[in-house]
Amino acid sequence: MFDAKEGRFDSNESMTLIGEEAYVHGQLAAKGSLRVEGSVEGDITDAVSVEIGKKGRVKGNVAAETVSIAGELEGDVVASRTVEILAQARLHGNVRAPNLRVEDGAFFEGTCTMRGGDEPVAASVKGRNAA
Repeated sequence: MFDAKEGRFDSNESMTLIGEEAYVHGQLAAKGSLRVEGSVEGDITDAVSVEIGKKGRVKGNVAAETVSIAGELEGDVVASRTVEILAQARLHGNVRAPNLRVEDGAFFEGTCTMRGGDEPVAASVKGRNAA
């Protein structure tokens, strides 16, 4: 994370945590990895990876390289690499990603478009509202 020789912080390795008691309202641009255990109402963009924990709730669109859902997401997902919907997760929205994995016991209501990862994910959700 921190390169002592060069004295700089590598944002690609940073992790932002939204704890169980936290509530975020508005657009969230995470430049590294993001883990949501609380509630987010608004779009999440620019992330390398987004993890929505078992107690996490997101109402908004998500754009990242990889997205993993164990909690609940109400909105569209655009990923340049992969989306995984874990057992007990709930996704109400559309998915656009080259790879999708849905575990037994997961709930997914929406459509899936599987394309290559050649489109920038941040531009894909701009101007779109949550479902």
